[in-house]
Amino acid sequence: MKQTKNHAGFLRRNRHFLYILPWLLGFLLFRAIPMIGSLVCGFTDFHLFRGIRHTGLMNYTQIIQNSEVLRSIGLTVKFACISVPLRLCAAMLAALLLNRAVRGIRTFRTLYYLPSILGGSVAAAVLWKAMFRDGGTVNAILTALHLPAVTWLADAHASLWVIILLRVWEFGAPMLMFLAALQQIPQDLLDAAKLDGAGAVRCFFRIRLPMISAVVFYNLMLGFCAALQEFNAPFVITSGGPRGATTLFSLLLYRSAFTANEMGFACALAWILFLLTAAFSGVFLLLRRKLVYDPDEEGAA
Repeated sequence: MKQTKNHAGFLRRNRHFLYILPWLLGFLLFRAIPMIGSLVCGFTDFHLFRGIRHTGLMNYTQIIQNSEVLRSIGLTVKFACISVPLRLCAAMLAALLLNRAVRGIRTFRTLYYLPSILGGSVAAAVLWKAMFRDGGTVNAILTALHLPAVTWLADAHASLWVIILLRVWEFGAPMLMFLAALQQIPQDLLDAAKLDGAGAVRCFFRIRLPMISAVVFYNLMLGFCAALQEFNAPFVITSGGPRGATTLFSLLLYRSAFTANEMGFACALAWILFLLTAAFSGVFLLLRRKLVYDPDEEGAA
């Protein structure tokens, strides 16, 4: 009887572990164990059909010496550095336009957000490919304006911009965050600035942007992490071409795993991508104090 009471008391004192048990099991089975397996596999030459013949650092040595991998890393960083700021600028501009009390504003907000419902879906990429093909909508508009048509998907320089524009077009999610943050700014601050003679541009850079800098930083950091892992758009729209101009790192990883069947090399690439993402995140966190305005710290100073 006493043992039963002690057992019941133990369960009652530690019942919070039971609540997190489903998540913990899911994390171990679908996250932690696969990550450990991938880390181990990255130090082997595991082939999907030939198995493992050698172990060591040969995959990471090959990555350092492989010009295609290094080019893909540079291309991925370039894609992130261009697409993310442009996307956030578009989102901020739309949020400022929609932060107005006019008739039908909710309808406009819904329409601006619609592209983000598709997200990084294959359907959006297929639509984008149809629009930018040689006889697509974009070239039809250029021809109607008496401008030269562009071979968007066959040009090494234009093809990357096709993918960048797709990501910029899907600015709805950060737009909503910016809009919510703008609506939390005390109107008294803006009214006082206007009385002092500040115009719209000065109010934005001196009041609005600093007050929502935490939200901007959050979207900037997450945007870079997502851009470094971009896969659907280059895979569907250009298949990495032309001449490797849109072979981003995730696409190269996919080809290594499921085309060449080099699972060991693909696991090593996956960990390089993880470290690259972690490095960018670390840099952003180090710069947080300079990028994010904190009124509490200013008051303390």
